[in-house]
Amino acid sequence: MTGSPATLLLARHGQTVWHAENRYAGASDIALTDEGRRQARQLGDWAARNGVDAIWTSTLSRAIETARPACEALGLTPRRAHELRECDFGEVEGRTLAEFAAEQPERAREYRADPVAHPFPGAEDPRAAAARGATALRRIAAGHPGQRVLVVAHNTLLRLVLCELLSIPLGAYRRVFPRLLNGAVSELRIGEQGGALLSLNVPCAPDPLNVPCAPEAPGAPGAPDAPPVPGISP
Repeated sequence: MTGSPATLLLARHGQTVWHAENRYAGASDIALTDEGRRQARQLGDWAARNGVDAIWTSTLSRAIETARPACEALGLTPRRAHELRECDFGEVEGRTLAEFAAEQPERAREYRADPVAHPFPGAEDPRAAAARGATALRRIAAGHPGQRVLVVAHNTLLRLVLCELLSIPLGAYRRVFPRLLNGAVSELRIGEQGGALLSLNVPCAPDPLNVPCAPEAPGAPGAPDAPPVPGISP
């Protein structure tokens, strides 16, 4: 990779029905809720205020629809990468972790301890997901040197990719990055020497007090085994 580093503005798609119920939505193509569409509009407004040179999304409709207001506001044509799709959660697609734990408590315990070494039955290998996602982001960064690129993708995929690019053990992704908020932006700079995380989970809604939004503080609610928060998948 040569030239100035690219700044990737990583956004999780808006809320879907399954995410509102804390259900895993991986390969399943689940539509946005009204709240998810509101979050998409806020992301579009944020992109118009903050400047974006290009927009990429995964090939799942919830990511495409979340990016649409930003594309319209900026007059940009989105580009799609299948490698940015969410992980396939196998037998847990459409289910909650609590439901899975009730049926297979030992498998759920192993998953909580190390979700990469012990993924859900029938799920995509998280290592393979991290590799494909990181390859996609490196390719996008190489194609947009010195530019700001909005990338709309998915909660687990992006957390795995952040670990891959920041040299964090993949098995720690649920602890280090407990959640990415629907519609929030995390800023990642990718250059010749690798990745640098500049901000995490910055809300897109304008601050009514005109105070710059700060990244979520360490130890905020939403740790992997905390009580479920509506709209946040584990």
